[in-house]
Amino acid sequence: MARDIHQKRPGVRRTPHWPLHIALLTVSFAMLVPFYWVLKTSLTGENIFVYPPSVLPVKPHPFYYVDVWYYIPFARYLANSVIVSALAIAANVVFNAMAAYALTKHFKGRALIMTLLLSCMMIPFQTTIVPAYLITGKLGLLDSYLGLALPTFSTIVCIFVYKASFDAVPKSLIDAARIDGLSELQVIMKIMLPLSSAAVATNVILSFIWSWNNFLWPLIVVRDSMMQTLPLGLSRFMTYHENTTGALYAFCMMVLAPGIAIFLLAQKEFIRGLTSGATKG
Repeated sequence: MARDIHQKRPGVRRTPHWPLHIALLTVSFAMLVPFYWVLKTSLTGENIFVYPPSVLPVKPHPFYYVDVWYYIPFARYLANSVIVSALAIAANVVFNAMAAYALTKHFKGRALIMTLLLSCMMIPFQTTIVPAYLITGKLGLLDSYLGLALPTFSTIVCIFVYKASFDAVPKSLIDAARIDGLSELQVIMKIMLPLSSAAVATNVILSFIWSWNNFLWPLIVVRDSMMQTLPLGLSRFMTYHENTTGALYAFCMMVLAPGIAIFLLAQKEFIRGLTSGATKG
């Protein structure tokens, strides 16, 4: 019986998958080559314009990474970026979940709100940066961790990731929680979030990447040099070091490493969170 199920149906031709696999491997290789080149140069400091270039690193050493710690206050920049990213992650996980839970309810004007949110995704942040700066200044949050993290406290993409996950939670489970006396906030924290681990992981990764790599907003609101984050420190690093090739690439690797590590640790949940509503129907 099982053998008959797996037999080819007449008139149906199976499309071979190896061309797709080869194409994906080619694209992956093309994307990894620049990353490998940065890593190799950070360990050797060799001239990147030498032809023909060496494929393998010659006499690699970690001295350029030590230079980054020595010439600039890297530890301070790292601490600033970690604090700002932690604030952004915590705010996104909570605020996006609250907004998404509200959008799962049927109320008058819900379609209009969702349309407005989707429309706002087409507006670049650069167009709203002046009012955002004025609001931050009026609140007295310039040169503060809260002011640095404020624009990344909620993101529309992550709200819809949560919504797709919350829509899959059985309504009977939510009704049972209300009967047990749970408030709406407790329903979110004790029912929705534990059942939406993929959406939580997606929010964590996206909010971390956006806040960790944010350059324009810290450039505007930071005046104190000791409040600078890693992207700002990277942009100013060339003024601290004469032979910048190896050290600059080492700095790049130190900035990229945390984001890559977090993505590799949660990549399965991240992919599942982004595709949670793709097959619903």
